[in-house]
Amino acid sequence: MTDQGRIRQHNEDNGGIFSNQYGQRLAIVADGMGGHRAGDVASEMALLNMQALWEKADKIETAEQAEVWLMTSIQNVNKILFDHAKTHTECEGMGTTIVAVICTDHFATIANIGDSRCYLYNEDGFKQVTEDHSLVNELVRSGQITKEDAEHHPRKNVLLRALGTEQSVDMDIKTIIFEEGDLLLLCSDGLSNKVADANMVEVLKTDLLLNEKASILIKLANENGGDDNITIVIIEFVDGQQAGDNL
Repeated sequence: MTDQGRIRQHNEDNGGIFSNQYGQRLAIVADGMGGHRAGDVASEMALLNMQALWEKADKIETAEQAEVWLMTSIQNVNKILFDHAKTHTECEGMGTTIVAVICTDHFATIANIGDSRCYLYNEDGFKQVTEDHSLVNELVRSGQITKEDAEHHPRKNVLLRALGTEQSVDMDIKTIIFEEGDLLLLCSDGLSNKVADANMVEVLKTDLLLNEKASILIKLANENGGDDNITIVIIEFVDGQQAGDNL
């Protein structure tokens, strides 16, 4: 589910859940940036190219296969975006964050670039699985500022990595156990900057349908300012298979 928010003139986010020919799911959130309307070009190109690769992908049997697929595919898409920006002056400097998750019946493999996030909610609680590639997060990690300082830092939106801005890109990839009843929440910073973890948990733990939970989270982000686009993907592991809502 995606929303323009209350301030932005257009939506530069994209998101989706896609199945390969074996019914395995790939979930993506991408938050575009750069140039006049080039952000939405970058995020849409990333999404559509990843979708095309996934729809013809072989069956993923192991975590290693999932990690290799994500690394190879994201690098390929990075080159497509980089080359497009070089040959289209209106897209010069464009890029996008990406958080992508392959879900199987036994595990979930997550890759991310930038500050779009993946959270895991299960019987052990709620935690952020990804690490932001941002200036303020690096300052927090190195002890130069506190997490509280980071919330209001003037350079909060400065990314250290993005998809499509360089010839090649580094990404974080990790695999987690994904079990029945677990929820994965992928989101752009339009949600994570505006809705506290505790409020996300309050919504996720309800018995509402996934699309209803997403609607409430977007409503909260807008009520708290809505000064950015908001995109959410929620995936729930149900009865040995994943059920994802993407509207």
